[in-house]
Amino acid sequence: MPPELPGLPDLLADAHVVALPMRVRFRGITVREAVVLRGPSGWTEFSPFVEYDDAEAAAWLRATIDFGWGSHVPAADSVPVNATVPAIAPGEVAALLARYPGCTTAKVKVAEPGTTIDDDVARVTEVRRVMGPDAAVRVDANGLWSVDQAVTALERLAPLGLQYAEQPCRTVPELASLRSRTAGLGVPIAADESVRKASDPLAVARAGAADVLVVKAQPLGGISAARAIVAEAGLPCVVSSALDTSVGLGMGAFLAASAMSPGYAAGLGTAAMFEADVTSAPLLPVDGRVPVRRVEVSRDLLARHAASPERTAWWTARLERVHALLAGA
Repeated sequence: MPPELPGLPDLLADAHVVALPMRVRFRGITVREAVVLRGPSGWTEFSPFVEYDDAEAAAWLRATIDFGWGSHVPAADSVPVNATVPAIAPGEVAALLARYPGCTTAKVKVAEPGTTIDDDVARVTEVRRVMGPDAAVRVDANGLWSVDQAVTALERLAPLGLQYAEQPCRTVPELASLRSRTAGLGVPIAADESVRKASDPLAVARAGAADVLVVKAQPLGGISAARAIVAEAGLPCVVSSALDTSVGLGMGAFLAASAMSPGYAAGLGTAAMFEADVTSAPLLPVDGRVPVRRVEVSRDLLARHAASPERTAWWTARLERVHALLAGA
């Protein structure tokens, strides 16, 4: 059973809004804002992206409460993770991958606005060169290709040996069409936004539109809710982050340990993309893995990376509105 909704004063009693600078631009973000707060079970996180409306953010608050007020037992000591390669120039790839020691899987951003398929091929080619022929290489388009563009792109990228292409197109019908048209390429299709942003996260599985599900703890309402979706979908699952602080990555690690399919690496090594974190012991990859544990927050780091008063007020008001939505549900 999910924990009961705590009162707003309980949520705000030890809540802190932080603004964490990133090493590289990712999803258009150079500073990641988040609320970290302490519940009876430990530190938890509320960090829906700023463009999401309150209704979408409600699932993220359910996850916050599930982790901070619920009870979860680690199902493993650690989980394997992938390196994450933003839309950078090939010459920057080797230095970035060095921040992910021991990782044998890489997720490479493609279809970034302002770039070309030639840029994508060059970036993925360099990742393959640096990591070697035995590494698992994924690409993630965040739904930014049309079906025709995705066919062209995957025809050029397939010879580089892709583990899968994540959310190459936006809609479930487009994914189904693409999966049919590229069946001979040997590139599985993974669904991310079609799961975590959908009113029906199981629609993609029922439509036969994907080979793999990419799931994230916060957007799906928490560990328990995400695990139930994976079980019902019946497809291989990869757990990924939503640019969380190490607190949120801890939530994802608990989910990955209990729900992720063998043979895949989780997308939970993203603390390496940040210049700062909320803990003195961030969940950084070591030997290609991150531990499954709750993160203890540093009060000094909370103060050092506190958001401005204006942004703190914005996040506090947002949390209050979303709490009211859940209270009225």
